[in-house]
Amino acid sequence: MIELRDLRKDYRVGDVDLSVLKGITLDIETGGYVALMGTSGSGKTTLMNLLGSLDSPTSGSYRLAGVDLDDLSSTELAAFRSKQIGFVFQNFNLLARTTALDNVLLPTLYCNDGRTQQERVEYARRLLDSVGLSGRADHFPNQLSGGERQRVAIARALVNRPRLLLADEPTGNLDSKTEQEILAVFRKLNEEHGITLVVVTHDAEVAEQADRVIRMKDGVVVEDHESSLACGLRAAIQTHPTSRDREDSQPDNFVTPARPRTSSIAATLNAVTVATAALRRNLLRTSLTMLGVIIGVASVISVMELSTGASAAIKDTVASMGASMLTVSPSKAASNGAHQRPIHLIPSDVTAVTEQCSAVKVAAPLIYSHVQVVRGNRRWRPTLCLGTTPEYLSARNWDELALGKSFTQDHVFDSAKVCVLGQTVINALFDDAYPIGEEVRVNGVPMQIVGVLSEKGGDVIGNDQDDIMIGPWTTLKFRVNDQTNTSGRLATFANLKPQMQLTAHRQNVHREEVHQIYVQAKSPAAVDQARDQITRVLSRRHNVEPVGAYRMNDITEVSKVVNQVVAGLSLLGLIIAGVSLMVGGVGIMNIMLVSVTERTREIGLRMAVGADRKAILRQFLIEATVLCLIGGLIGIAAGHFWSVLIAKIIGWPTVWSLWAPIVAVTVAAGVGILFGYYPARKASQLNPIDALRYE
Repeated sequence: MIELRDLRKDYRVGDVDLSVLKGITLDIETGGYVALMGTSGSGKTTLMNLLGSLDSPTSGSYRLAGVDLDDLSSTELAAFRSKQIGFVFQNFNLLARTTALDNVLLPTLYCNDGRTQQERVEYARRLLDSVGLSGRADHFPNQLSGGERQRVAIARALVNRPRLLLADEPTGNLDSKTEQEILAVFRKLNEEHGITLVVVTHDAEVAEQADRVIRMKDGVVVEDHESSLACGLRAAIQTHPTSRDREDSQPDNFVTPARPRTSSIAATLNAVTVATAALRRNLLRTSLTMLGVIIGVASVISVMELSTGASAAIKDTVASMGASMLTVSPSKAASNGAHQRPIHLIPSDVTAVTEQCSAVKVAAPLIYSHVQVVRGNRRWRPTLCLGTTPEYLSARNWDELALGKSFTQDHVFDSAKVCVLGQTVINALFDDAYPIGEEVRVNGVPMQIVGVLSEKGGDVIGNDQDDIMIGPWTTLKFRVNDQTNTSGRLATFANLKPQMQLTAHRQNVHREEVHQIYVQAKSPAAVDQARDQITRVLSRRHNVEPVGAYRMNDITEVSKVVNQVVAGLSLLGLIIAGVSLMVGGVGIMNIMLVSVTERTREIGLRMAVGADRKAILRQFLIEATVLCLIGGLIGIAAGHFWSVLIAKIIGWPTVWSLWAPIVAVTVAAGVGILFGYYPARKASQLNPIDALRYE
């Protein structure tokens, strides 16, 4: 089983080389039961570590089961160790807050021998029963006595059915009775199952239980003899040979054929299980560590949902205001030869734009007023008071009124004292009363309510579109704004097409000034064409240069500006969220580094039972990733709750976005991988024996 040839081990202590093993040459038969004895500093523990491939010799050769271990890489060595060697440590090295059964199953995480998980669990339970721990499988180490913990360690060493069992001072921390029980277990394993057993001890009574005693002193073997117990049993053994006398006599349940390492998928699942268990053992620290990720992800979610909601609201508002809308306003002055003269817009311009611009669907004049609307003892100042024609309501998608009907073209001709009001004005003046047919006073002018506009909500810059009053433009200009004709009497109109004339005095008023022209293009794509056509028509009519004579604004320009503002604020929010994630990532790195330090002995134990460097790297990296993913999922819920809460409190629109959680989880996983890699790599680079010795 074991062949050592001139094995040496030196340690560098400062500037001095300290020789611990000084040329060990010996063989150990398959199925042998050997005790290594010696005082402290004799080199027996160092030799056992070399036998277990936890350390590498300075020189010499070591063959185990016919395999030269010097020819194996670290990954191959870990695989070989998991299949061939079991360890029983003096200090048990059980994982705290992990049940006895899970401690026994630990080596199976790193080796796949074809058994299902259920078969492994059943086998582990049988091992616990065989070492006298029936009914204690679900107990934690702090609930077990010293002897019971050592039995758990023995069962753990056997779960992968090794051919070699190494025990380092297995009875050093036990009382006399428990010591005998453990030695009896060792004898049973050796005689009944043919396991090669090497026990390191300084106790002569323990050594005498072995078949062979090897004494060491100052790094060399000074004595190698059979124990008295072995001599007394030799005759019986020859008469009734045990499985130890046959190299291949181990029963099926302990023979370990060449087995593949755990597949990458199974290894990843195992690592996720281990990572989740490790995080669960420190819930408070885990929660505090996740806090930075939770805040960062919640910020990402809320910012994306709120910005998406704002963009959707802008699109809805643009649609409600008319996506193909244009407003035409005159500049302050226009050039005409050497003179600067003011320019105006007149009602006949509206007719010309409608008839001569093929890209225009609707055109309507606009007169603005600042008014106070009074009903009884209630007063209200609408944000917007417009005088226009019925075509304006059609262009604004206000064809269908909530109550009543719109004013007509005849009302415009007659300067009729009628109006339609928005929902906000109606709510302020009427509460639940029915408003149609009721009279209100607008700047002292009595006007009858003929209709109530349907509700639209806020516009792209947050103004309430329902806080509005609309009436015939002639009424607003000549009655409400108190502008009279030259004779001092109120003008009325009989005909607007092709030109407006006073009904009473037949005076032509088609050159009365209007503030703006509201234009609806035939489609959003035709807005630019309509702009060019309107500019040419109006410039020709007023004999001015087309450049700079008229200002034209459309809602798409406003929405673009607002979208840019929203995008800028969203970007700022995402940057802040990114800073939160970075802070959370630094916290994760810090905690993972602390975790590596705290769990150094655990890392050494995992390497001893078969974990290679990739497995350790994968485990700690997955721990960091799982930490971030859990924090990310909590952050998604928190961010959605926060955005909904903001929407309810301040009325900000919010829209759930599929991309928000995808981006958040991706970013969270990236943070886990990025900031978890260094601690994970540091853990994977630990030397197994140094990790096991860490205090």
